[in-house]
Amino acid sequence: MNDRSISLLENYDIEVLRTWKGRGAILCETKQGILILKEYAGHREKAVFQNELLTIVKERGFENVESILKNKEQELLTQEQDGTLYILKTYFEGRECNVKDMEECRHAVRVLAQFHNVSYIEGGMLSGIGEPRYAHMEFEKHNKELRRVRKYLKDRGQKTDFEISLIKNYDYFFNLALQLAEELRFYQKEEMRFICHGDYQYHNIIVSGDQMNLINFEKCVSESPVRDLYLFMRKLLEKSGWIEDIGFELVDTYEKVRPMEKEEYRQLYYRLAYPEKFWKIVNFYYNSGKAWIPGKNLEKLNKVTEQEKDKQKFLEKFKIRYGI
Repeated sequence: MNDRSISLLENYDIEVLRTWKGRGAILCETKQGILILKEYAGHREKAVFQNELLTIVKERGFENVESILKNKEQELLTQEQDGTLYILKTYFEGRECNVKDMEECRHAVRVLAQFHNVSYIEGGMLSGIGEPRYAHMEFEKHNKELRRVRKYLKDRGQKTDFEISLIKNYDYFFNLALQLAEELRFYQKEEMRFICHGDYQYHNIIVSGDQMNLINFEKCVSESPVRDLYLFMRKLLEKSGWIEDIGFELVDTYEKVRPMEKEEYRQLYYRLAYPEKFWKIVNFYYNSGKAWIPGKNLEKLNKVTEQEKDKQKFLEKFKIRYGI
């Protein structure tokens, strides 16, 4: 962000005491508290959608979310001369959630369940909500990409060590992805609609004293609340080597605050079972320069293949525990 961006604060009805830069944004101390000015890359309609969601959950008693401030023209976004859009939000002082602290992770899951308890929606409540998303649609989109890259790899001439390893493991993960997408499409049912955070990761959970606050709702979407729980769980399970106690403890902690239906347990199972980490590695490889492939990619691929047996053991126990 450049110094010209700071002048955008003049478009807001606030008294700025001082500003400083941090995390690709401008922080400013004002009489209303500390605010953060950031570039906004999404659609204007999505900003309206976010604002309506944040307003509704606060009205329903969930205060631990950021707020978007309108400018003097009562717009949510302010445009710089070069066309770049900016958004001004409230800022929580604190640190990111520590995923190595299991008590903190349980707290994060409880806060997520509290959020979902107030993020359900009824017809016409939010503008620009669009059609609800379903997991099987996401899987099918990923599978198209996997199919395209599979053909590309087979047609490619001289291959790197990474590509050789990728081809060696490709059919297993590709066939698994196809099978899971087809099964979930069969089971998928119309559900009560919620708005998910969409990116419920540790860096979007700010710990301030004994409070946890949620930020960065740019990816909020109408979908099953299971999506958020899955996103948080998957990272922890991958880091732990799919230790079952960690997964079950997080699910049970969530369920005590917001009881889940059997269909939601099934959806969570399929989300965890889908080889998303493999797809991410493939997607990154295909959409980056092929001339030089970072060694880190091969490390990630090796880790995914090494963890697969432990992951399948976890999933089998998950099916038994939750009656899927």
